[in-house]
Amino acid sequence: MITLSTSIDKIPKIGPVYVKKLHKMGIKTVQDILYHFPHRYDDFSNLVPISKVKLNQTCCIQGKILEIKNSRTWKKRMAITQAIVEDKTGAIRIVWFNQPYLTKSLKIGDNVCLAGKVALDKQGAYLSNPAYEKLSPKELSSRSLAPYNLTHVGRLVPVYPETEKLSSRWLRYILKPLLLEFRNKIADPLPEKIIKQENLLPLNNALWQIHFPDSMALAKKAQNRFAFEELFFIELAVLKERLKLNQKAAAAAPMNIKVLKKFTKSLPFKLTDDQKKSAWQILKDLGKSMPMNRLLEGDVGSGKTVVAVMAALNTVKAGLQATIMAPTEILTKQHFKEISHLLYPFKISVALLTGKEDKLASKKLKNETIEISRKKLLENVKNGKIDILIGTHALISPSSSRVSSFFYKDLEEFGFKPKKIKKNRVKFKNLGLVIIDEQHRFGIEQRARLCESYSEDTKFSDYENSKGVLIPHLLSMTATPIPRTLALTIYGDLDLSLINELPKGRKKIITEIVAPADRQKTYNFIKKEVKKGRRVFVVCPRIEKNEKKDGLPWTDVKAVKEEYEKLSKKIFPNLKVGMLHGKLKSKEKEKIMRDFKIGKIEILVSTSVIEVGIDIPEATVMMIEGADRFGLAQLHQFRGRVGRSKHQSYCFLFTDSPSKKTRQRLKALVKCESGFDLSEQDLKIRGPGEIYGVRQWGIPDLAMDALKNLPLVEKTRESVKQLLEQDPELKKFPLLRERLKGFRAKIHLE
Repeated sequence: MITLSTSIDKIPKIGPVYVKKLHKMGIKTVQDILYHFPHRYDDFSNLVPISKVKLNQTCCIQGKILEIKNSRTWKKRMAITQAIVEDKTGAIRIVWFNQPYLTKSLKIGDNVCLAGKVALDKQGAYLSNPAYEKLSPKELSSRSLAPYNLTHVGRLVPVYPETEKLSSRWLRYILKPLLLEFRNKIADPLPEKIIKQENLLPLNNALWQIHFPDSMALAKKAQNRFAFEELFFIELAVLKERLKLNQKAAAAAPMNIKVLKKFTKSLPFKLTDDQKKSAWQILKDLGKSMPMNRLLEGDVGSGKTVVAVMAALNTVKAGLQATIMAPTEILTKQHFKEISHLLYPFKISVALLTGKEDKLASKKLKNETIEISRKKLLENVKNGKIDILIGTHALISPSSSRVSSFFYKDLEEFGFKPKKIKKNRVKFKNLGLVIIDEQHRFGIEQRARLCESYSEDTKFSDYENSKGVLIPHLLSMTATPIPRTLALTIYGDLDLSLINELPKGRKKIITEIVAPADRQKTYNFIKKEVKKGRRVFVVCPRIEKNEKKDGLPWTDVKAVKEEYEKLSKKIFPNLKVGMLHGKLKSKEKEKIMRDFKIGKIEILVSTSVIEVGIDIPEATVMMIEGADRFGLAQLHQFRGRVGRSKHQSYCFLFTDSPSKKTRQRLKALVKCESGFDLSEQDLKIRGPGEIYGVRQWGIPDLAMDALKNLPLVEKTRESVKQLLEQDPELKKFPLLRERLKGFRAKIHLE
């Protein structure tokens, strides 16, 4: 007996070759294939007599095949299949290109239904490359065919996301009998009250109407049902996680007003109102014995770091440790230098841990650092002698591997065993706060790993059964503002703090799209800026000319090495031009950035390694080559590398792309000064999957599209909240609970 969980290799007419292709598309069970929805419909419902067909019209006809044969064109040797089909009103020629196999399945005398576009050649009108379906004599006599009878023509026909040699026609051929078999047999996971309340189609009806709709209105209603359902499960997963977190315990760090006042007075600037408000929200959360789970959003250069430092300082003064994790070595070292400088008066030990080096900020000499061995650093962290540890992902990786020590399933695939992983893992004595820069998804279990001590025989999977583990507070930071719809769904377990205003004295960055003809004018302008003592960034999408992207060469895209040679030797021979990219060694990168900061390098040609967090106050020009190759959020990050002083700054966007969509995106960057406004524009233009990387989390396409729909997101969230308030463990809804497990297994929001 076939059930929803039956493997697709057990479905009749699906052989091993097709099983492999379906697996490639993530389709492994009957349920998977039933939930593989069409992305559009061909309207082949316009059934007309042959005598009434019109040129360039897409129509559907019925008739008998009078003749059918194959031939080849003289010049291109293309296979042509031609047929004559007749009904009571007349006859028409049918032409198929490169489908000679059709003469094996379609014979003279067959009754057929054909749908395609009417074209014209020297021989007259013909139906070009039509879809077809055989009919019985009884069906041929019917002018109004029942929707169950026809599959590929004579109706709204579903067109599916496809892969090589796995066509929509084949999918329809497999899906229709499955839908008929399961019709009215699939239990609906959504509570009946919610279905009625939201006026949704019941599951069985919705499944039929989304695959083989009776009308576009019903197709749309079915899509709305599944968009709601998929959003519902995302919200349910996220809000359940929030409930789970609320049941955990954290070490409280009460607000130390005296120390915090001393810190704010020591700053060379005044905090903005938004910084004060965000700091207050975070510090209040830290004072609770329930783990904080907060996202600090702030535009580029808005001063998020100083707010995070206040949180870390307050945590340390409560007798706890803090750790700060950043995505790149350059940003990590910048954080280390800045934070150790800010906290020097407070006699707090600050250490740096990256994949290649370990340092400790001196308590005796300001701005001095001490080299320390990895072994000694780990020992000092474990016994509590280091208050704040700043690092890259090396913080959560064993020193012998770049693989995260938290994801046990991933480790098994790499052949690692728990004992190997535990050997060099960072262990804290009393970790109270985890600060993550530019990485929002960091879950309960990962945080627990950072502060939990394991005995040699402990297995990672034992975490769920562990008792008395204090979960550290979590503060995530991002300069990529998140649209409200995403904040309510995939980031819905996080509380938000927003820094909208920039520090006083900052001028609006003038952003321009530069036409190829105006390139020399831009070069002349750059020369004038450098003469004033300013610095210039030039960003290129790739490092080398022969570099490949997705296996294909980027022959038309500017490369750092090539551009460096051109600018240093031909365009700016009298200026000091430097080059920076990810393949350089860590010490080389440091030296280049140091030289750029002090003026030994005036123009820096770089890849996107300068995207996050680099602070050069004298940099006033950002020139971006191949701007169409970057997303809006990334372009905004680049733009944020300038405009960090009182000087007027500029961002020049170069592109050779003729695409209207590219122009639309770049004009949005010119128009929008605020990253929050820009994120909403980017969401409309490209969708969440392209901007925030949520596509890799396995979120279904209908839900992905629905993430742009704020009213639907708010409505879905409210339904989930009401349900969880009444039944937080979903005890009354076992089917919903079971489906949630399967849904969580398919998507990964961390």
